[in-house]
Amino acid sequence: MTPGELRRLYLIVRVVLSYGLDELIPRMRLTLPLRFGRRLLFWMPNRHHDKQLGVRLRLAMQELGPVWIKFGQMMSTRRDLFPPQIADELALLQDRVPPFDGRQARRHIEAALGGPLEKWFDEFDEKALASASIAQVHTARMKENGKEVVLKVIRPDILPVIKADMRLMNRLAGWLPRLLPDGRRLRPLEVVREYEKTLLDELNLLREAANAIQLRRNFEGSNRLYVPEVYSDYCRETVLVMERIYGIPVSDVPALEAQGTNMKLLAERGVQVFFTQVFRDSFFHADMHPGNIFVSYEHPADPLYIGIDCGIVGSLNKEDKRYLAENFIAFFNRDYRRVAELHVDSGWVPPDTNVEDFEFAIRTVCEPIFEKPLADISFGNVLLNLFNTARRFNMEVQPQLVLLQKTLLYVEGLGRQLYPQLDLWTTAKPFLEEWLRDQVGLPAMIRAFKQKAPFWTEKLPELPDLVFESLQRHRQLHHSVEKLSAEMREHRVRSGQSRYLFGIGATLLLSGTLLLLGQEEVYPAWLMAAGIVTWIVGWQRSGK
Repeated sequence: MTPGELRRLYLIVRVVLSYGLDELIPRMRLTLPLRFGRRLLFWMPNRHHDKQLGVRLRLAMQELGPVWIKFGQMMSTRRDLFPPQIADELALLQDRVPPFDGRQARRHIEAALGGPLEKWFDEFDEKALASASIAQVHTARMKENGKEVVLKVIRPDILPVIKADMRLMNRLAGWLPRLLPDGRRLRPLEVVREYEKTLLDELNLLREAANAIQLRRNFEGSNRLYVPEVYSDYCRETVLVMERIYGIPVSDVPALEAQGTNMKLLAERGVQVFFTQVFRDSFFHADMHPGNIFVSYEHPADPLYIGIDCGIVGSLNKEDKRYLAENFIAFFNRDYRRVAELHVDSGWVPPDTNVEDFEFAIRTVCEPIFEKPLADISFGNVLLNLFNTARRFNMEVQPQLVLLQKTLLYVEGLGRQLYPQLDLWTTAKPFLEEWLRDQVGLPAMIRAFKQKAPFWTEKLPELPDLVFESLQRHRQLHHSVEKLSAEMREHRVRSGQSRYLFGIGATLLLSGTLLLLGQEEVYPAWLMAAGIVTWIVGWQRSGK
C-alpha cells in the first residue's frame, strides 16, 4: 500500500473506533481477530459514550465523507433491516448533512457563472435549503421570468476525499480474489470501478442536467412522475439551476396520510415508475432514496411523484433487459427450471452448469419463502439468498446489474415504508408480461420494419445491380471451386504416383545393398542405380 492509502486507512479506523462503532462487530469466532485487534489499538478509545449508536454512526459517516454518506443513505431506505433508532438517524444523511458556508457557496456560483448573482437572480438565500453528500442547494428567483429556482452547487474540496477512498477500495478489491475462495467471482475490481465512475459522474452537474432533461422528456405528460425543468443556459460543471418544486418528502408518511394520499396507489406507482424507466426507456434514476423523491400536494387521490437529483442514472442493453425480464416472470411464476436456464443462456453462470442441480438449489431456497404471504416477503432477502445459491454454481457478479439491484432495493424499501402490504409480485408482473409481449410479438416486428424501412428504401434502386454482382461473384466462385477441385485431384494423382515410385526406388536400393553385401559383382550396381533413378523420378512427380 502507498503512504497515502495507509494514511486514509488509519483515518478511517480512528474515526470508526472514536465513535465506538466496534460495538457493531458480532461476538463470534470468525470475528475474533478483529476484536483482538481492537484491544491492541488502546490509544483510540470511544470518545462519544454519551451518544446513541445511531447518532454515532451518522456522525462517523459525515466525518468520513461522500462515499460513506452514500452508504448511509442506502442503509436508511431499508427500515425493515435496521432498528428505528439507526434508520431515523441515517435518514438525516439524505438531505440534512451539515452544509458549508453560504457566502462561500455564493462566491463559488458567481465564479462559475462569471458575474454577480444579482445579474440573473433575485432573493438568493445564503441559507441552504438542503445539503447532501456531494452538493447543497440554495433558493433564488430568476430575473427574466420571476420563476422560483434552486441553485445546486458542488461542495468544495471533496474530490481528493473521494479519490482517496476509491484508491483504498481498489487496493482492497485487488486483494479480495487472493483472500477469499469466491473472491474472483465477486469481480470486486469491476464493481469498484463502476461505483467510482458513478461517483465522479455525479460531480459533473452538466451531466446531471442532461440526465434530468432526458428523464423529463421520458415522462412528459405522465400522471406518475414529474421531473423539474432545468435551465441549461445557467448550468455549469459545478452549478445547476433547476425549477423549484413543492411537495411532501416521500418519507414523511404522517403528512401524506394527513392530506388523504392514496398510499396503496402511491406505493404501486413507485414500482411502476421504476420498471418503466428500466424496461421501456432503459434509462433509470439510480439514486431514488427518500431525500430525492417528493409527492405533489395536488390530487392526493391520484398521487404524483416528483423526482430530483438525477446525477446517478443507469441503463441496460437489450440482452440484459430481456433476460432480466424473463427471470422476473419465471421467478414470479415459480418456474425455477426457467430461472436456471436463463442464468446459463445469459452467461451469468458457466455453460457447463448442471441445470437440474441449479434448479433444485433455487427451489430449495425459494419454496420456504413463498410459503409466507406475498406481502411479508422481502425481495431484498430473496435476492441475497439467490445470490448465495448462485455463488455455489460459480456465478460471477455482473457489474452492470449492481446499480439496478441497489435501485430495486431502494424502491422496495420505499414502497414498504409507504404501504407495508405492498405486493411487488402483483404490481410488477403485469407490466413485465406486457413488455415482453411487446418485445417479441407483432408490435416488435412492425417496429423493426419501420426502423429498417428508410434503409431499404435507400438501397432499393441499387437492388438489380447488387443481384447482378452477386450472381457474377457466385459464378466466379463456382469456377474457382471447380479449378481448385481439379488441382486437388491432380495433386492426389501425382502424390500417389510419387509414393509408388518412392517405394520401388527404395526396394531397388535395398536389394542392391543386400546383393552388394553378398559380394555380387554386376547386379548390385545396376539395381542401386535403377533405385536412385526411380527415386529421382518420384521426387519430380511429387512437384518438389
